[in-house]
Amino acid sequence: MSRDRLGRQFGWLWAAFAVSSYGTGLGFGAFSVLAILVLHSGPTQVAVLAASGRAAGSLIAVPLGPWVEFRRKRPVMIAMDLTRFAALLSIPVAYALDGLTFTQLLLVSITVATANIAFNAASGAYLKSLIAPENLLVANARFESTTWTSTMLGPPLGGAAISLLGPVTTVMADATSYLLSALGIRAIGGTEPHPAPHNASRLRAGDLLNGWRYILAHPTLRPLLLNAMTVNALIMASEPLLAVLLLGHLGFTPWQYALVLAASSGAGGFVGSRLARPLAARFGQHRVLLTAGALRACWPIGLAFVRPGVPGMLLVTALQLGMVTCIGVFNPLLATARLTHTAPDRVARTLTAWSVSTGATIALTTAAWGWVAAATTPRTAIALAGALLLATPLLLPRREPAAEQNTDPSPSSTLSA
Repeated sequence: MSRDRLGRQFGWLWAAFAVSSYGTGLGFGAFSVLAILVLHSGPTQVAVLAASGRAAGSLIAVPLGPWVEFRRKRPVMIAMDLTRFAALLSIPVAYALDGLTFTQLLLVSITVATANIAFNAASGAYLKSLIAPENLLVANARFESTTWTSTMLGPPLGGAAISLLGPVTTVMADATSYLLSALGIRAIGGTEPHPAPHNASRLRAGDLLNGWRYILAHPTLRPLLLNAMTVNALIMASEPLLAVLLLGHLGFTPWQYALVLAASSGAGGFVGSRLARPLAARFGQHRVLLTAGALRACWPIGLAFVRPGVPGMLLVTALQLGMVTCIGVFNPLLATARLTHTAPDRVARTLTAWSVSTGATIALTTAAWGWVAAATTPRTAIALAGALLLATPLLLPRREPAAEQNTDPSPSSTLSA
């Protein structure tokens, strides 16, 4: 399908997504680099910085779902881009004035994490209104392939930029990418109707749970969320332990570690995302989603058997390539199913609840697996995560209900419910 088939407005949305994705790729790990090289932080502080931003951002973002739902989505997306731009730009400014602190890094991390959730909720709702249902998988596959290419190319280029130009270079690039993204979204043009007004005069505590209520009552969204939370948490919790195993116990050099993970992950994700649509066209979206979702859980347990040297490098490369290829197929299908099975007046709240749930679960599981590794060994903790992952396909939905095309006429569809 040609780009023109999706329209000029999608082209601008995709361009905005691409530039911010590459900015994020360039800035990957920049906060940890600044904490270590500039602020001379220890491992505990670096770990707190990595986990707290995601956890606190998820908590702060809880009321944003209802807030985003009843506002026009493009202004929200632009506001969140400008928020991320300003927050990140404060870091090189403080660095230039010799005033950068760990507290500032932590606050910026929380701000960016919160804005990410609000932006994703608004952009998902906007995409559902912009693209015909039969084209959603095409659009999501393009977003997914862009994400993986930026993941593959961004970190090595960012590392080189830091070496040549200084520790805040990639933060400036990341900040600028959000400004360019805001300009791209502004260039989409056209008119966006105001969402239907809600009945409540102000937000109430019970309104914050509407996204979760909707997901938990839905026969497809509920198992998809439980599966996503469990799989993402176990995979992400194993990543720092894999770094400790490879770099600390098995003697991998940093360049070997970076090459193995970046090359295999980026290539696998790109290939998988390009395969998602043709596979779905041939075998059906739901069948491919179930198959890819099951296969992506089969690879990580092999990481517990990695040995030193070239055989170990080859094994890690093969396992990462297989896992991420399956993830690349699964993710656009998941994103499409999530939008397809969510009523138009529930998208922002549903996506916010989804992001908060997965973010909080990843943070808690990462902390728990750090304790497991300390009590046993990193290899044991990786093996435990891999063994639990083998059971996660049982959480995937077996049957596919009809898509949600209309708003829910029940009273619970409004904020006052």
